[in-house]
Amino acid sequence: MNHRHRKVLHAIFAHPAGANIDPKEVEPVFEEFGGEVSYNGSARLAVKLNGQAHAFHKSQHSLSRDEVVAIRQFLTHSGVVPARDYPL
Repeated sequence: MNHRHRKVLHAIFAHPAGANIDPKEVEPVFEEFGGEVSYNGSARLAVKLNGQAHAFHKSQHSLSRDEVVAIRQFLTHSGVVPARDYPL
């Protein structure tokens, strides 16, 4: 995982949740973990990772805090621990 992906990952897991994360930068992070990324209709991004599946809204602007929290929970349920496995 390169430094840019680690930076996005740690921004997702930062407290309090930030709202200035570009959704285009999150997709490669999912793919870096081996997730299957596909597009559903109506601007939805479907991700399958480690037996977990979730659909996120693909926006053109920065992610909202609620979306960041949903991504954080999805990654946590998928077994991702950035502080342990991917330190900056």
